[in-house]
Amino acid sequence: MAERIYFNETGAPEVLRLESVEIGEAQAGQVRLSQKAIALNFADTYFRSGLYPVPLPAGIGCEASGIVTAVGAGVDQVKVGDRVTYTGAFNTLGAYSTERLIDASTLLTLPDAISFDTAAAITMKGLTAAYLLRRLYDFKAGQTILVHAAAGGLGLLLAQWAKLLALTVIGTVSSEEKAQIALEYGCDYVLQYGDDVVTRVRELTSGRGVDVVFDGVGKDTFETSLDSLKRRGLMVCVGTASGLIPPFDPQILARKGSLFLTRPAAADYLIDVHEKQALAQELFGHILSGKIRVDIHHRYALQDAVQAHRDLEARKLIGSSIFIV
Repeated sequence: MAERIYFNETGAPEVLRLESVEIGEAQAGQVRLSQKAIALNFADTYFRSGLYPVPLPAGIGCEASGIVTAVGAGVDQVKVGDRVTYTGAFNTLGAYSTERLIDASTLLTLPDAISFDTAAAITMKGLTAAYLLRRLYDFKAGQTILVHAAAGGLGLLLAQWAKLLALTVIGTVSSEEKAQIALEYGCDYVLQYGDDVVTRVRELTSGRGVDVVFDGVGKDTFETSLDSLKRRGLMVCVGTASGLIPPFDPQILARKGSLFLTRPAAADYLIDVHEKQALAQELFGHILSGKIRVDIHHRYALQDAVQAHRDLEARKLIGSSIFIV
């Protein structure tokens, strides 16, 4: 028997339930996975709240690491005993579980030197940082980016990777504690949300504005992000922690400097297995070389999923957080 977290109605964290379930046998194209560490991501709340609708009852969580314990027919990319990690969205839903069945095509082989905890903490965030910085825009040394929620798991990875590309990083955070952490991880400048962010960004860029904004906050920072960009700058919406961005007239992009705006989805950047493997190898290489540091600031037991989601939505968490199996 495995233990898993599920929900049979959408709503607040309290809809999450713990149950024991039979996993069954791996079918064609599947593996059975004994999970060792499970990621806690803000995207998990989108499924639980109903923002991302799924048939109910449903499991929750999209990212974990573990050991392959059985393989179904036709599986040749992994074998029993392999250490693996995975991330996804609708196609990997159900990660909050001690064991599970999962399509073998979603798995990435995990180098022995990277722990299960680290893998669960960085596979989604790390691959997201990888395609945002290596596939989305042709960055040049000396350019400047603005990263909202710079002390979050993705923000800390973006800041470190950006420094490898010789970019200047301005981060925004919600507290002095988070500001110190963001600076420690590579931000050149850190602003707090109570500051006049647009004015400070203009001051730091000699009035020009930043080349790219990575905005994982959404509704509360949308206008600030647009106003912080240079002429023909790029706004990248990577999340909606504060809520969905309201409908807007695209003419606003012209008025504010012929801006570009995109809302990328991992599925469209990681769908090609060879590109996904290449980005993963680059990510793992930076971690193994010590160029990208991964610290896990919060660990929860699986049965504490309700509290974990409360903390997540209250913005109490810094960096990456995981469930320990």
